[in-house]
Amino acid sequence: MQQLKNKKIQMKKNFLFLSLLICSAAIAQNDNVPADTSWKTIYRAEAAKINDLVNTKLDVKFDYSKSYMYGKEWLTVHPHFYPTDSLTLDAKGMNINEVSLFENGKKTPLEYRYDDSMYLRITLNKTYKANENYTVYIDYVSKPNEWSEGGSAAIAGAKGLYFINPKGEEKDKPTEIWTQGETEHNSVWMPTIDKPNQKTTDQITMTVPDKYVTLSNGLLISQKKNTDGTRTDTWKMDLPHSPYLFFMGVGDYSIIKDSYKGKEVAYYVEKEYAPVARGIFGHTPEMIKFYSETLGVDYAWPKYDQIVGRNYVSGAMENTTATLHGESAYQNARELKDGNNWEDVIAHELFHQWFGDLVTCESWANITVNESFANFSETIWNEYKYGQDKGDETNYNDMQQYLTGNSANKQLVRFYYADKEDVFDNVSYPKGGRILNMLRHYLGNDAFYASLHKYLIDNKFKNGEAQQLRLAFESVTGQDLNWYWNEWYYGTGHPVLDISYVYDDAAHKASVIVQQKQTQQIFKMPVNIDIYNGATKTRHQVWIQNAIDTFTFDYTTRPDLINFDGDKVLLCQKTDHKTADNYKTQWKYAPLYVDRHEAIQYFADNNMTYELSLGLNDKFYGIRSFTLDKLKENPAALSNQTILQTVERIAQNDEHNRTKSRAIAMLASTKDPKYKYIFDKAINDSSYSVAGAALEGLSTLDSANAYALAKKYGTDAKGDLEETVGNIIVAAGKEEDYDIIVQKYDALPASQAKFNLTPSFCDYLSKLNDTQKIKAGIDKVVAFKNAIPQAYRGMTDPTINASLQKIATAKGGDVQAYVENAMK
Repeated sequence: MQQLKNKKIQMKKNFLFLSLLICSAAIAQNDNVPADTSWKTIYRAEAAKINDLVNTKLDVKFDYSKSYMYGKEWLTVHPHFYPTDSLTLDAKGMNINEVSLFENGKKTPLEYRYDDSMYLRITLNKTYKANENYTVYIDYVSKPNEWSEGGSAAIAGAKGLYFINPKGEEKDKPTEIWTQGETEHNSVWMPTIDKPNQKTTDQITMTVPDKYVTLSNGLLISQKKNTDGTRTDTWKMDLPHSPYLFFMGVGDYSIIKDSYKGKEVAYYVEKEYAPVARGIFGHTPEMIKFYSETLGVDYAWPKYDQIVGRNYVSGAMENTTATLHGESAYQNARELKDGNNWEDVIAHELFHQWFGDLVTCESWANITVNESFANFSETIWNEYKYGQDKGDETNYNDMQQYLTGNSANKQLVRFYYADKEDVFDNVSYPKGGRILNMLRHYLGNDAFYASLHKYLIDNKFKNGEAQQLRLAFESVTGQDLNWYWNEWYYGTGHPVLDISYVYDDAAHKASVIVQQKQTQQIFKMPVNIDIYNGATKTRHQVWIQNAIDTFTFDYTTRPDLINFDGDKVLLCQKTDHKTADNYKTQWKYAPLYVDRHEAIQYFADNNMTYELSLGLNDKFYGIRSFTLDKLKENPAALSNQTILQTVERIAQNDEHNRTKSRAIAMLASTKDPKYKYIFDKAINDSSYSVAGAALEGLSTLDSANAYALAKKYGTDAKGDLEETVGNIIVAAGKEEDYDIIVQKYDALPASQAKFNLTPSFCDYLSKLNDTQKIKAGIDKVVAFKNAIPQAYRGMTDPTINASLQKIATAKGGDVQAYVENAMK
């Protein structure tokens, strides 16, 4: 699942609130320790198996006026091992109309008790033995809007079944139905044993208005038009999967079809996005091929479909054969010119079809065998599709996401937590992905992927956990890996390294002194140290394993550079005492993305303007963009004509639009009218980022005309262009723009973009004279503030409260009192 993450995590992932991204469940960061720490003593065991699910058959109809679902279920079960005369099902917030034994086409009523509107406890007609199947029939009503488990940073307001605009009252929003099962929320709409260590085949029949299409797991095996204007669709999944991976989707979608080895690969999108569906999802067949070949395990399921849901509560969700994406996946043709910002999420969710769906974590404590792999998959997809630099950039960004979080005291496999939702965090996602990447580097690609192959084959259509993963690696490699698992899977933290260098020219010896300063365990890890004399590199493998390790090397000529962690894969924080000359050599000869990124950062921090400008000619757009960001902050660069000539060339000719836009933005910051010809041309560019930077440039040169330009180019504005247009219009503070500004603010989901816009929106409100409009706008801000998951409020409230207070200070009187009351 791609979470309210990540930031990205490129998210990347601006799709999850204040996080990148991450998602599967894509970028949930819940890294704050709860005030009540009694959970630390509660061991979260794998759910006991008294009965095993065998098959789930559902027949459901939807009541759009009430947001109810009327369900009939035939649930086939058998005892796991010990004989039993009872069955307990998760069934949340339902009306239970009938519970019967279904045998030979006949129903026999069974006694049952419905406890706390959560657990349906059924007394069977006899004691059943292991593997003796029986089928229970249940007639029920699901009322999801009358049930909520509160959710988490990953899932907001979890209620399993969601009716979106069911009565059609919101004219600009389609009517849709979709479900969200992870962690244990599908039991809001179907009685089941809602645990990840259960597996069942299924058949789901949905009766819907004939104008809508449906989607569920497996294959569509029948469709029947009814006389009342409805249609009945039946979907069947013959391969077992966990209940939380069940899915239903209903809506007015276009279906764009591709294929992989004769299997359907389809994209369910609103009709407006049908022309660009392949632009968003079109790499999916290639991804399936790449993952299948890399793992040596072909895609196991009968089809793979993806659907986009409005008002989705997370980033994306890897329902078996039917992934659900949030509406942030939608991008028009101009947005795609700036690169598909959802591709990592698509890759992430697809990899779950192996790690999470084919082999599913046995308990939420072991979510790493789902989410860490999906996070890791983003790195290897980018590496394969776009080259080593792009893969390394993805890995580096995820590493920084983890390191800048507050997660050092959490284990990757954790059996103690306050709530199962808490495991969807920076440890399970980016840290876990980096742990896998380090293991790949240590063992080598061949051994690493052979081990994953064994793990998948040994456990397919079953459950897995971290120890089974270790045993697969040990079986393939013949090595004991308990030390690695104990450190990284069951230990906490990461190395915090201080790296210094001592050169003894008389003895011709160089010493590398590595201190581990973290408060947790001392790590034992293999590390490559590369010694450079000019372009000549000599590699040494060493092991850090003590609080202080000293490694000494002989030399004839003093090295130009000693590069610790030459492959830049070690998950660590480091203070590296290299000199300026060392970094110059690193820039010139060390080949990797992180090598160059570190050098550029050093040059920027130390005002080495010339050396910093060398990044403008880097082969990788990511380094060029990073360099432009740093140069824009450097006053000397803004007046250096040699540098500006290079920036001018990039602004006109760079192949990557976001890099081009950064160059235009840097030129705009000079306020030099000689660049107007660039802005005039770029303002009509098909790229929103390029056009947005150009509008910024034109507005700096002619501030009096900025408002008119913003109104002109705001008719088709998204992304960077929309942000620039909004900033200009908000700064103008005109009452006549109130409706459109409020509409745009209100339409944004709870996202990083909305958070970023909030100070400007409040500044706009402070310029108005209409008190009622100001108060209505304040209500919008407060509603957004309260919609932010509690885990983030400590980060977001200060900014939002300060923005609101500015309105109070500016307007005083009744408005000030209104703000103070709203902030209580």
